[in-house]
Amino acid sequence: MIIHYDTMEETVIPNFRGGEKEFITKMYTDDKNKIMRGKLKPGASIGFHCHDDGSEIVFVLSGTAKALYDDGEEALKAGICHYCPKGHSHSIINTGEEDFLFFAVVACQ
Repeated sequence: MIIHYDTMEETVIPNFRGGEKEFITKMYTDDKNKIMRGKLKPGASIGFHCHDDGSEIVFVLSGTAKALYDDGEEALKAGICHYCPKGHSHSIINTGEEDFLFFAVVACQ
């Protein structure tokens, strides 16, 4: 199955999970996964939240950000993969001066 992000409409979600500014995404969802290409503009964030129902994998395409992960902090840049297993918490904050672009898969359990 091929997912064509270039033909999908963007969804703009203000203050996603209590974050700052907007989370912009193109997302495919079924009963197993949410598969998305996401964007955070400079200063935007996804609020700190727990993955109670499944894990999330985030692969960075471009830009710089930081992930707050449980009690720690991780630097994110192109080529880095951030993983938040089921039962753990995280947030992503664009710390750069350009858009932070990523590919993510959230397992739905």
